Amino acid sequence: MNTAALVRTRRIELGLSQAELATRAGTGQAFISRVESGKAIPTLPVLQRLATALECDITVSLTPHR
Repeated sequence: MNTAALVRTRRIELGLSQAELATRAGTGQAFISRVESGKAIPTLPVLQRLATALECDITVSLTPHR
């Protein structure tokens, strides 16, 4: 799953509106909408705030070239 789908799915699991998530994450509802639609890619600091607001952890992995 991509970031957009993960954010949307988790927000819905928690029963939050986009506006409620935005308040928790300290951003605007329009930005949450753009993230969920894939039109905005959050920076790492913003992604951390979203993760905290969504009560989840961030996992990053790197895969070597083949």
